Formats: sequence, structure tokens, C-alpha cells
Amino acid sequence: MAIIKKASAHWEGDLKTGIGSISTETGVLREAPYGFKARFEGGNGTNPEELIGAAHAGCFSMAFSMILGDAGLKADSIDTNADVTLDQVEGGFAITAVKLTLKAKIPGASQEQFEELSNKAKEGCPVSKVLNAKITLDATLVS
Repeated sequence: MAIIKKASAHWEGDLKTGIGSISTETGVLREAPYGFKARFEGGNGTNPEELIGAAHAGCFSMAFSMILGDAGLKADSIDTNADVTLDQVEGGFAITAVKLTLKAKIPGASQEQFEELSNKAKEGCPVSKVLNAKITLDATLVS
């Protein structure tokens, strides 16, 4: 069974002075502005890399929760940040890396178990699988 989720983007103008908007079928994002300044100069609005980071952090957290449950564990908290690196490469720009930073409180988990399960989530998360970038994980088990 395939699940299809939809999003859309609208753009007007040239690259540097144009402006666009991004929307999702759920309405969580509804005509959210994005553009060159937001992407490359710290301006207002969102950008594709930020959205990929949010998607990756959310996907990883859910995958980790599932993997913990399969191991008979339940987290009190899972906090994940994603730092997405956009580099200029031959032929243009590419997302070359994503650094996931995890802090989780998991009663009964050993450090070894935590490291094994969090790495399994990093490899198994559907967003990790779609990205052609070096993905690293810095994980901290909070006691």
C-alpha cells in the first residue's frame, strides 16, 4: 500500500528578487513564503533545506520511537535537531550532509542499546533513505 502525501510550490520572478510560497495538503503550511534571501542570506521565510531538516528530524524521531518499542523500551522524551548543509559543488548546489543531534530520556536503556537503536533509526528512517548526503548522528542518552 503506497501512501502519497502532497505539497506544492508557487514561484514568481527571477531567482534573486522573485518570491515563492509553499503549501501542504494538510494546511499546516499554507502559502508559506520562501525565496533567495531566506535561503542564502538569512532573510524572512522558509527554504527547502529547513523543510528537509524538519522532515528528517521528525521522521527520525518517529522511527526511533518505533524501534525503541520493538525493543520493549519507551522514551520519556526524544528531541532531535537536524543541521542540513547546502554546499556549492561542481554543477551547482547540493545538500551534502545532514547532522542529526539527538537527546533522549529512555528509562531502562543502556548506553550500548541506545547507540545501537538510534543508529538503526538513522539508517531506517524513510527520509534518511531518500537523501543522497552524508548523515551523521550525535546522540546523548539523558539519565
